[in-house]
Amino acid sequence: MRLRVDLLPYGGYSDVVLVVDVLRATTTAVTYLERGADALLLTDTPEAALALRGEGVVLAGERGGLPIPGFDLGNSPVEAARRDFGGQTVVMNTTNGTAAAHIAAGTGKHVLLAALTNAHAAARRARALAREEIAIVCSGTEERVGLDDVYAAGVLAEYLLALGGFSIEDGTRVALTIRRNAGNPFDTLSSSGHGGHLIGLGLEEDVHYAAQISTSPVVPMLDREGSTPEVLRFGRG
Repeated sequence: MRLRVDLLPYGGYSDVVLVVDVLRATTTAVTYLERGADALLLTDTPEAALALRGEGVVLAGERGGLPIPGFDLGNSPVEAARRDFGGQTVVMNTTNGTAAAHIAAGTGKHVLLAALTNAHAAARRARALAREEIAIVCSGTEERVGLDDVYAAGVLAEYLLALGGFSIEDGTRVALTIRRNAGNPFDTLSSSGHGGHLIGLGLEEDVHYAAQISTSPVVPMLDREGSTPEVLRFGRG
């Protein structure tokens, strides 16, 4: 079994894909489902999200870390954790994470959303599904490698290697090296370029939230039958 870490979403995935955007899309996605959302829809554009507005639908997303005009919510896991989304569908579009999910869905057999908060559960679920390969895909920040995502990928890779039966490649070695030589999760995330940007916007509480490791059993999983090329539907895996 191969364990692959892509420092950016390159595509060409054949089996299980764990999409990581720890600051903040995949962390927030986990929180929406924890807080009772019936489903999570990830769109390829803000316009596709706006077209889905209706009763029982909540629009959430960001550009540059700030809420998209016309959307109900931004991309804050702290904001999401304070609300009850029972009976609602959350539609998300973000700068990096939703785009990475669409790339993964292009070829991946099983696509899961992973963060630090659900790292252990996501690793176990991926291992149960995989037959040939698990690819951990870092979303990055505006097409540049992000320390925050690579660190989270290293945490996931550590959990997976503990389960046994993997061969690894250099992307995995890079992520593991960063994980093993970094400080505590909050210090690592906050020292990343994107973490510093969020803190500068007054969103330090989101960074603290995203730095929690394995606090959630929820693993968002792509529903192929409920998805289209423009809108990916995720439920609790």
